[in-house]
Amino acid sequence: MSAIWVEVDGVRVAAMSGQTVAGVLLGLGRTSWRSTRRDGRPRGVFCGIGVCFDCLVLVNGVPDVRACQRRVADGDVVRVQCGAELPGEC
Repeated sequence: MSAIWVEVDGVRVAAMSGQTVAGVLLGLGRTSWRSTRRDGRPRGVFCGIGVCFDCLVLVNGVPDVRACQRRVADGDVVRVQCGAELPGEC
């Protein structure tokens, strides 16, 4: 694996190629990176296999990306997401 750079919530961070977005976020010490639409409850990795959809993030402008399944690429821009990321909600 080689080192790459990604941007997480506006901060440039080092990552390893092949690492998942969730792996990068957990490596930064973050345990939650999404909140539910109704109650604003924190969400992060729950199942870790792409089934529960709790770990959704926005990657390169694309919402609802499962952080536990998406491998980072050099230059990726990752941002936390509120609920389903509907217009005007976050």
